[in-house]
Amino acid sequence: MDAFYASVEQLENPDLRGKCVAVGGSSDRGVIAAASYEAREFGVRSAMSSKLAARMCPNLIFVRPDFAKYKYYSARIHDVFQRYTDCIEPLSLDEAFLDVTENKVGQRSATFIANAIKNEILSDTGLVASAGVSYCKFFAKLASDQDKPDGLFVIRPEDASDFIQNLPVGQFFGVGRVTAEKMNRMGIFTGRDLLEFPEKELVRYFGKSGSFLYRICRGIDERPVQAHRERKSIGAENTFSQDLFDQVSIEREAHQILDELWKRYERFDRYGRTLTLKVKYADFAQITRNRTVSEPIQEKKQLRELADFLLNSIFPLEKTIRLIGFQLSAFDDRELPVQVALPI
Repeated sequence: MDAFYASVEQLENPDLRGKCVAVGGSSDRGVIAAASYEAREFGVRSAMSSKLAARMCPNLIFVRPDFAKYKYYSARIHDVFQRYTDCIEPLSLDEAFLDVTENKVGQRSATFIANAIKNEILSDTGLVASAGVSYCKFFAKLASDQDKPDGLFVIRPEDASDFIQNLPVGQFFGVGRVTAEKMNRMGIFTGRDLLEFPEKELVRYFGKSGSFLYRICRGIDERPVQAHRERKSIGAENTFSQDLFDQVSIEREAHQILDELWKRYERFDRYGRTLTLKVKYADFAQITRNRTVSEPIQEKKQLRELADFLLNSIFPLEKTIRLIGFQLSAFDDRELPVQVALPI
């Protein structure tokens, strides 16, 4: 979806249409979750600080996010997907992979299906989508970003090699800023440069990702579209309105975050065994601490004790804290107690 959160706000509020809109916190410490295309012309982007965004775009209108509303539109968009295929792998509320090799409309052209889906989303919701079509997930994702907004871009198998060789590594799907910078220091700027490195060397520098990079610059991606991806973690976090330094305030805020995590955990269908603490300091340096227990966490008291143990490990502080988050992972299936029948 194109500028999804901002587009939903503009759809529901005609006064926002054609204007520079940012979804996210309007305070100096807020972060932009999404920006309308009008705002993007001024350089406003998601994950940018609200303070910087307001400086770059003086007429920027801030709107508080409403995720219940975005989930509603996301469900309607998925209803459109399901008219064509059941093989859908969501990436987020506004993005998904679809495998249409076998589809419900008997259409052999993936490009035709992509165009039909775009048209039905617009007709059913009033929102604009972009689509990428290719023979594998990696190139389909790259294609979806080539012609926004309202784009439809196709990368055929015979064109993949030329496309990837000329693409900067920073635009590779899955390659973040830090990895791209490391690759640049090694003299790897494009897919063509990447071809010069043997797989063993890439694995030595980039771990498991090295094998993926070796294959992808050769146009090889055999990952299937997974219709039912297993969720690996659930979490909750908060960026504070003012930096915190004293232990009492930090523990109070952390426990409120933990309360929110517990609410989400109660609705989850599995038990977790690993709790991770994330701390971001005022200078944006970030640390994580985690602990795994032998038995699944089934009571809020267990979660609280584990969180307090992790929190205590960060004291005494040398600098103030701007964000705290907790994440639960290492899930086991929840099972109801079974009464064992004993033979008499």
